[in-house]
Amino acid sequence: MKTFVLDTNVLVHDPRSIFKFRDNEVVIPIMVLEELDSLKTRQDGAGQDARIAMRFLDEIKNKGEIFDGVVVNDEGGKIRIELKYHDCKTMPAAFDPTKADNKILSVASGLKQSKGTDGPVIMVSKDINVRVKAESLGIKAEDYESDKVDVHELFRGFEVVYVSKETIETFYREGHLKLPEKKFYPNQCILLKVESTGQSALCKFYQQQEQLIPLYHIGAKPWGLSARNLEQRFALELLLSDEIKLVSLVGKAGTGKTLLALAAGLQKVVEERIYSKLLVARPIVPMGKDIGFLPGGKIDKLENWMHPITDNLDFLSAAGGKDNYKYFIDQGLIEVEALTFIRGRSMPNIYFIIDEAQNLTQHEVKTIITRAGEGSKIILTGDPYQIDNHYLDESSNGLSIVSEKFKKENIAGHITLTKGERSMLATRAAELL
Repeated sequence: MKTFVLDTNVLVHDPRSIFKFRDNEVVIPIMVLEELDSLKTRQDGAGQDARIAMRFLDEIKNKGEIFDGVVVNDEGGKIRIELKYHDCKTMPAAFDPTKADNKILSVASGLKQSKGTDGPVIMVSKDINVRVKAESLGIKAEDYESDKVDVHELFRGFEVVYVSKETIETFYREGHLKLPEKKFYPNQCILLKVESTGQSALCKFYQQQEQLIPLYHIGAKPWGLSARNLEQRFALELLLSDEIKLVSLVGKAGTGKTLLALAAGLQKVVEERIYSKLLVARPIVPMGKDIGFLPGGKIDKLENWMHPITDNLDFLSAAGGKDNYKYFIDQGLIEVEALTFIRGRSMPNIYFIIDEAQNLTQHEVKTIITRAGEGSKIILTGDPYQIDNHYLDESSNGLSIVSEKFKKENIAGHITLTKGERSMLATRAAELL
């Protein structure tokens, strides 16, 4: 039996992680409980996850003596809280004994020495520095990877398929096309192309009839915004299709993710009145060093965080010759919100855009998507390579996981945007830096 010592950040990242080690022993240092206790009063995602983890531990405590170990599954896996080895006596003198990370590491070190060869002791942490320290102590260390996807194999959402001239003509003549030799995902966008002549057709895969059909919104200009490239045309198709309830847009800075989503949302809410409200939210995660508390009430504080959203709304209002977006906010048609305030709400018939979704954990994204009521549509936008959450990476963030796990669902669609359209400078910066 292996012994896994969990760092606090693992429980905050996934409160259910304690149940995912099968027939092995999970050890939670008492210092981890202290850190969870200090986090539980926070109103953000970390605070909620800390509270959930503590509730799980309380339920386990009621099933047996958690300090001796409680069996939690049919495979014989155990969970226990470790009270010993927190004094750092098993650690080299260079390790500061007052630091929480070192106290947690000292538990792993003490267990390793006490167990000897009776099964390996493994330190599990989302913190690369903790893992490096553990390895320096001769303790095997691992990242928590049960919910990671291979970002290099991430579903792109569209594909170029080379066909004959006769096939293109059949598609245009009949309005649909079956390619039984090819496998597509629901709502996957396709560029049919004749290599010799350059003749092409845009379509998407309709899962119910297992055939390719033309794009419904091929010439759409939502809120006066025109697509500038092939990827953006595909993105607008997904954003404007009411039968698609979840859309994920992945791309580097300047590819138009947020702008396209906002334009489509304004079109559906203000012009077509398909949805009752456009709700735009983003996680409150600062880039770089935090500037501390901001003055004023909720609206004043949000104004600083939501500038990227309001800048895009200003641009769309000016470019489309429309009324100022603040008029629609006053009318209740647009709401700009921080994700901190989304929990507990039920949101029917809403066009809901979540910007910077790469800064969310899988659990946080699940919490948000399950807020969607009848008739709502959710859009996730972000760049998996531009993450400000220290415990996430391009493979473990909620945006990447949703994009991959929903690719087989009829109600979902995804597009990866690669071509920058903000400016030549922005595009080169994204490529070179």
